[in-house]
Amino acid sequence: MELLLDTGNVKEIKELYDILPIDGVTTNPTIVSKEKKKFVDLINEIDSIVGENTPIHGQVLSIRYEEILKEALFISGLRKNMYVKIPVTNDGLKAIKELKKKGIKITATAIFTAHQGFLAAKAGADYVAPYVNRLDNISADGVNTVKDLVNIINVNNLNSKVLAASFKNAQQVLELMKFGVHSVTVPADIIRAMMSHPLTDWSVDKFIEDWENAFGKGIKTNG
Repeated sequence: MELLLDTGNVKEIKELYDILPIDGVTTNPTIVSKEKKKFVDLINEIDSIVGENTPIHGQVLSIRYEEILKEALFISGLRKNMYVKIPVTNDGLKAIKELKKKGIKITATAIFTAHQGFLAAKAGADYVAPYVNRLDNISADGVNTVKDLVNIINVNNLNSKVLAASFKNAQQVLELMKFGVHSVTVPADIIRAMMSHPLTDWSVDKFIEDWENAFGKGIKTNG
């Protein structure tokens, strides 16, 4: 399973990329706007941290077919391993189909039903990104929608991966990890929550306390 960071904050990316085996970084127009930086400059900054072989996902803004194509070609050319995020509107699906012919790496986004995810995968998207918590917020079931989409992709042997997105808590991520989701993109605060537990800290402190009571500070490494 792939683990991606859903953030454009370079401080967070540096911190977590240094600790964990991160498989990529996803952005969207909202994430980019929060950083108060030009889109191209931000992508270059992220690239300098993760390296050219780590995927970065950047999203088109236009909603018209011809403009989506232009923006997608521009974004794709920003770096070696760049995925273009395209919402699954009618024009978006048409653009995905055409861009796939050109060999552009595509992440279909703003997916709220398994039907949409299937159609995007069928059109040629490399990743399909359903929104988990946004579905929960409208009294739908985000986790089960993602599970349905994973099953559809697997059963039909489609050459696409489900990239679950829009998480509110670590439990949502866990439920999809247990099911076998192909990939998740997770905000920094949720990744930190996944890493931490108060009993881990307590256990480490207890190990040190017991050792120091018996042997003094530290393990002697000089013989």
